[in-house]
Amino acid sequence: MPKIAMIGAGSIVFCKTLFLDMVATPALRNSEFRFMSRTLPKLERMKMFADRVIKDNGLSATTMVTLDRREALKDADYVIAMLQVGGVDAFQLDYEIPMKHGVDQCIGDTLGPGGLFRALRTIPVMMDLARDMQELCPNAHLLNYVNPMAPVCWALGKVPGLNYVGLCHGVQTTLDLISGYVGVPKAEIDYLAAGINHMGWFLKMEHRGKDLYPLFKEKCELPEYYINEKVRIEVMRHFGYFMTESTGHLSEYVPWFRSSKDALERYCDEPAFGGETGAYLKWCRLIADKLENTDMLAQEPSSIRPRSVEYCSYILEALETGKIFKFQGNLRNDGYISNLPDGCCAEVPVFADRLGLHPVRVGALPAQLAALNQSNVTAQGLTVEAALTGDPELAVAAAALDPLTSACLTLKQARDMVAEMLEAEKQWLPQFAGKQLRAAPDIETPPGTGHAPVPLDPALAVVHRFGELAEKASN
Repeated sequence: MPKIAMIGAGSIVFCKTLFLDMVATPALRNSEFRFMSRTLPKLERMKMFADRVIKDNGLSATTMVTLDRREALKDADYVIAMLQVGGVDAFQLDYEIPMKHGVDQCIGDTLGPGGLFRALRTIPVMMDLARDMQELCPNAHLLNYVNPMAPVCWALGKVPGLNYVGLCHGVQTTLDLISGYVGVPKAEIDYLAAGINHMGWFLKMEHRGKDLYPLFKEKCELPEYYINEKVRIEVMRHFGYFMTESTGHLSEYVPWFRSSKDALERYCDEPAFGGETGAYLKWCRLIADKLENTDMLAQEPSSIRPRSVEYCSYILEALETGKIFKFQGNLRNDGYISNLPDGCCAEVPVFADRLGLHPVRVGALPAQLAALNQSNVTAQGLTVEAALTGDPELAVAAAALDPLTSACLTLKQARDMVAEMLEAEKQWLPQFAGKQLRAAPDIETPPGTGHAPVPLDPALAVVHRFGELAEKASN
């Protein structure tokens, strides 16, 4: 009977989905499920629902709830992380403060100022989780669903011997879109995808050996198709390949689509994840308010249904039974993508079987794709170091090099925004306690200020000498 610790099980909607997927899997349906979170009411609701599913379907699975992470981890076989440090209250600050400073976000959980601060809050907690696993369940596999995926998994990659992988669903859902555009069943599309989380690339897409890209690109030029994913299609038109994440997400990872009112109106005018301002916060707040007043799980049917597109249950099934499963995983880049830095987090194909997880060496991405990924990787690396060291200057550097922030703010404006966010979110950022950003006040230059004498720049000296010679020649 596998022992499965679900950390952050107060995330009721997501925890419910993964639990139902697992009990729909014969190799997992009689597991010991350990639900852990920081608040008891949501945990108790989750346990009541799970117990009802188990009873109504005649399963022999067991459940427990605990507020003690170490209790949940003791001798666990698998650990599934889905926590959110600071909850919706912190997330609201991630959105509202940058917006006040001129940075408009749609999702705000991966990159941009929102993703940066979510990482600063989350990485220390995930590192504590990893260290507990080293002590209490050193052979367990950690399946991470916690965002921001890439910085979190980058940090986890620093923990010696940790069996982990980061999971997302961008590839699965994008395949639905591709399937609809080209008229080929999703299951019949052969593809190769790689890059970084939320900025992966479909390097190949084929059907029975035939390249689907020409037809797909042709469809994307039609207005009725283009309107669905303006940002993704624009990036493909100029960089050559389609990406694994939605328009709303992608618009935050590049500098071209949210930096002005005109750009927002042209490319990010669709509702929700099509680019709408604050779309994800609105959805999270709606769910949080509903959960506050209603036990949504009490209304859920207890029947076992077909599994969702989430990878979790399929990976655990492969580890338990040896049934091979291919998926996209986020792991430390140990040469898997040769033109991205070693040690960063790469998203590549991974095979799971009874022996473990086996990432695929993709090789080099096309140069333009690696360059676009690198614009995010640089900010991610600084974010990880800021989270681990508590150095506020590194947090400023990460924000300043973030593509969206740098497209909207000056360096001084980015510093002011980070300073305000550090102060507003300090209850979730203990590593920054007692540390101050360097003061960088504006330097005023009163009218009539003269230039201080400085040595003449060598290049200007040459220009000056050519000017003298030209003047002599004209005389």
